[in-house]
Amino acid sequence: MSGIYFHIPFCKQACYYCDFHFSTSFKKKGDLIAALLMELDLRKNELKNEPIETIYFGGGTPSVLTIQELRSLIEAVYDHYPVSNSPEITLEANPDDMVISNALDSLKYQDYKDLGINRLSIGIQSFFEDDLKRMNRSHSAEDAKNCLSEATKYFDNVSIDLIYGIPNMDVEKWNRNLDMAFDFGIKHISSYALTIEPKTALDHFIKKGKYPSLNDNLTLQHFNHLVERVNNEGFIHYEISNFGKPNYFSKHNTGYWQGKSYLGFGPSAHSFQGNQRTWNISNNAKYIQAIQNETLPKTIENLTKTDHFNEYIMTGLRTVWGVSLDKIENEFGKAYLNHLKTRSKKFIDRDLLIISTDYSGRNSHNGILKTTPKGKFLVDGMASDLFMLP
Repeated sequence: MSGIYFHIPFCKQACYYCDFHFSTSFKKKGDLIAALLMELDLRKNELKNEPIETIYFGGGTPSVLTIQELRSLIEAVYDHYPVSNSPEITLEANPDDMVISNALDSLKYQDYKDLGINRLSIGIQSFFEDDLKRMNRSHSAEDAKNCLSEATKYFDNVSIDLIYGIPNMDVEKWNRNLDMAFDFGIKHISSYALTIEPKTALDHFIKKGKYPSLNDNLTLQHFNHLVERVNNEGFIHYEISNFGKPNYFSKHNTGYWQGKSYLGFGPSAHSFQGNQRTWNISNNAKYIQAIQNETLPKTIENLTKTDHFNEYIMTGLRTVWGVSLDKIENEFGKAYLNHLKTRSKKFIDRDLLIISTDYSGRNSHNGILKTTPKGKFLVDGMASDLFMLP
């Protein structure tokens, strides 16, 4: 399996917390779509022996693209790569782009389905107006509800994003966010803690005292409440920030976490193939110019065995599949296995990690290293402590 990711770097306005690459100017949108099509052609010989099983439109805000623009990109993927019979095709969308205000708007959902898009990932973030304004989201609470009312009529596979740890949001209000998500019959939730990324508007506001500081204890309360609620609703906590009903996990993102190959197209997009990771320049104008000159504007990183080990620890511990100690021994060797066992002992003793069976409940020779419920919120810090130094 392999996947294709398109980075669509356009947003109507800048969310205060966001540090992704995007532009609020749409002047170069046509040129960028043309460049994406050229990049697909320039890289058509990559992944030739691996069928494409997932296509993901991320950003930015991919829902600002027209149906024709999306069609041209999807058709180009089929023209240049072998695609499986029923690929997962995900479109990230903002609620204000999906609101139904007239008969023509309702056609958009059917048009998406006709293109082969079978999964929507909708950036709700919160169902409350004050939260949305505090984050400078482009949609309203009413937009969020309107959008989901329509999206769930047309699509069975709908995911939403929710943000927790927002200052002044108590646990009761957070719980009402979750209630609304469940009331819409949502089968997948991606939920992230509000974080302060350097050089974002949120970072600036907090430093200037214009925005309340984040409260780690409140964030932990929100996370623990989230985990309890989704578990009671039949969701599986399959990655630290992702919760899905059975058969509704994100296949595309699961490919990332399981170390499968993927190609990323567009400015700032990353690609991974075996021992090599590449990423495109994070500048729309320079990306377009390079592609027009038939040059790939990318940086290349060749990964060492230790790089692979560290990445497997980081991604494995974040998922329900954990870190296979058999895989560590077979693919990296005894020295890496002994290092991991030694470094993880203090976390096992504190009931933050455990050596258990695999996801299917089967035993293995060395077992699977996983986080305990108590350790989930601390996973990134633990993972970095388990890394092998170069």
